[in-house]
Amino acid sequence: MLDATKIRQDFQILDQIVNDEPLVYLDNAATTQKPKAVLETLMSYYHEDNANVHRGVHTLAERATAKYEVSREKLRRFINAKSTKEVLFTRGTTTGLNWVAKFAEQTLQPGDEVLISIMEHHSNIIPWQEACRKTGAKLVYGYLKDGSLDMADVATKISEKTKFVSLAHVSNVLGCVNPVKEIAEQAHAVGAIMVVDGAQSAPHMAIDVQDLDCDFFTLSGHKMLGPTGIGVLYGKENLLNQMNPVEFGGEMIDFVYEQEASWKELPWKFEAGTPNIAGAIALGAAVGYLEEIGMEAVHTHEQELITYILPKLQAIPGLTVYGPQHPADHAGVIAFNIDGLHPHDLATALDYEGVAVRAGHHCAQPLINYLGISSAARASFYIYNTKEDCDKLVEAILKAKEFFNGTF
Repeated sequence: MLDATKIRQDFQILDQIVNDEPLVYLDNAATTQKPKAVLETLMSYYHEDNANVHRGVHTLAERATAKYEVSREKLRRFINAKSTKEVLFTRGTTTGLNWVAKFAEQTLQPGDEVLISIMEHHSNIIPWQEACRKTGAKLVYGYLKDGSLDMADVATKISEKTKFVSLAHVSNVLGCVNPVKEIAEQAHAVGAIMVVDGAQSAPHMAIDVQDLDCDFFTLSGHKMLGPTGIGVLYGKENLLNQMNPVEFGGEMIDFVYEQEASWKELPWKFEAGTPNIAGAIALGAAVGYLEEIGMEAVHTHEQELITYILPKLQAIPGLTVYGPQHPADHAGVIAFNIDGLHPHDLATALDYEGVAVRAGHHCAQPLINYLGISSAARASFYIYNTKEDCDKLVEAILKAKEFFNGTF
């Protein structure tokens, strides 16, 4: 069983006072804090191994290259890709989704369709809007039922016209877990390519891309204890071989002639220029930290917190929770509003109590509009959060209601 109190000792940033109150960090869907092991890995690279990768034969360059590629193998194992050829380092989930949408432009034609859902993050909407605009394809949306994806609606919208299906594994607002394995089977039955936004799933549950049978899967390092500016795009090898590089320059080339060039083999074909070497190595350290805990333990801990906090929030008069209403159907993200109180005012009031939550549209404006609201507050949990943090959240919400004279 995961010991959150012990884990907290690895996160110095959590041991501080904010507005005269102990910090309770509940904005993990936006970014997670970094354990000592990850920070030390970053500093160790710059102190001891700082050199460019794949280019030098001197000792520092060879050490840096070895650690960079060891990290790639760690990520391969973490998501159970078949080969490191299928693991591309990116700047994050947004970059990965943009690369896949750019690949879609190679094949989409007028009359084709791309299916996404109304709950998608902007990073999984706008690239597809652009791909459809450029090719004449149609962007189709799946909608909701009881706070989750309406699978009947999705089933009716996957057809012979569907060429790509791109969905969040876990919604960053609703906290629902989409059955992407089932949807991938439906997509493949009509010859469509299945893309999974794993930004909110990879940090919180065991991922097996082979079992999911998705064609592409993206993740962001900073949402899973790693540094900012580093992420991974997984793609099946046969598709990556068909996919054109998005960036061109040093390192991704095999040979350059005066009028043309050839590319290196996977995965380096997609990694032009000097990569985020320190970030990639530190992401490997983050993966190691999570694997030592165990992803099943991570998932179980978060479910325990949600089972504890969700009924307490639902019991607050005037508070509306969005997404699934049963803890077993809810991941560690809870978006909510209080009648008569703007989410930004609520978040500010909670901050006065040392509780950090997010307020806004959460880069999901189509979903927010669909829900008939302008914005929402969001609390999101991770391995270092405790039931005491949950109690402090409830206490701070009740204080905010009292401060704003709300009986609602």
